Amino acid sequence: MAILLQALPFDFDALEPYMSAETLNIHYTKHHQGYVDKLNELIEETQYAKLSLEQIILKSAKKTESVTDKKIFNNASQNWNHNFFWNSICEAYDQKPSKALTTILKKSFGGKDEFIEQFSAKAADLFGSGWTWLVKNKDHSLEIFSGSNAESPLVHGKIPLLACDVWEHAYYLDYKNERKTYIKKFWQVVDWEFVEKCLSESETGRMRKKYASAAHSVR
Repeated sequence: MAILLQALPFDFDALEPYMSAETLNIHYTKHHQGYVDKLNELIEETQYAKLSLEQIILKSAKKTESVTDKKIFNNASQNWNHNFFWNSICEAYDQKPSKALTTILKKSFGGKDEFIEQFSAKAADLFGSGWTWLVKNKDHSLEIFSGSNAESPLVHGKIPLLACDVWEHAYYLDYKNERKTYIKKFWQVVDWEFVEKCLSESETGRMRKKYASAAHSVR
């Protein structure tokens, strides 16, 4: 069963001026599609071929001594991460978190503005390429988690609630080397309703299952 490219939930020009149509087009059709294509090439006629995307990530992450398994993990994780990232953003510019979510952010980080400040700093300070996440831990605490390259919070038993892609291909055409500017603009398109939905469904694991199966949909 081939892994297919998940449908983009908005048009390429929907996030302008914060993310340009050119950036989204290249990001989605070249980079994300490239991870999908490479993953299918790597898993063809292997033990991974019939697994879901999340199962591939968790299984390959345990085989770090294998160069092939490491490549499989990188491409599978990058695919899943992008699926989640596209759903973390939306065309409802400058959306605000609900009162309930704001209360949770205040309890965990001191407030919405404090959370944004801490998250932005961690994303900006991540050396090289990678991802920054808001995650829920097994003890129900919230954490800002950063990982290099294709690192996945799933491998650490963390439930993703929000993802920010800080690979250069996510922002270089629009902001050159100004990662901090890109991160500042990122908050204009964050889908807070999605964050809250992930949080409310985190107890059942439904969001993880949703994105594992959504990898088999096509645009």
